[in-house]
Amino acid sequence: PEAGAADPAPAAPRRLQTEFPFQLPRGYVDAHGTVHQDGVMRLATARDELVPLRDVRVQENAAYLSVVLLGRVIIRLGSLPSVHDGVVENLFASDLAFLQDFYRQINAEGHTRASVSCPHCSEPFEVELGGSRLGES
Repeated sequence: PEAGAADPAPAAPRRLQTEFPFQLPRGYVDAHGTVHQDGVMRLATARDELVPLRDVRVQENAAYLSVVLLGRVIIRLGSLPSVHDGVVENLFASDLAFLQDFYRQINAEGHTRASVSCPHCSEPFEVELGGSRLGES
């Protein structure tokens, strides 16, 4: 460094985003007919992914893995007092597919977009990440 140049200021500590809001395409309809669409999903831990593997329902039907896993990581859905696999079981198929994709997106990269460059003109732009559903390879 040049004589007299100040050291760069230390970077502020980075905060990790661990909770992600979402809105279901259709919504969960509770026993009273109330539709719940707005929710929050937290990042999954290794434990979240391991514990469901001991669940008998998952051992008998691997497709049930995503139901149990989503029941662990969705921390809020509308005004429901709690979210668990029983709630996830009763979601419309389109909402389940949405949540499976959302889970994969936030847990794979920490965000849902990737920066890429056009192969023809080299202009940068962002794309939504795509890929397989939760529980599939």
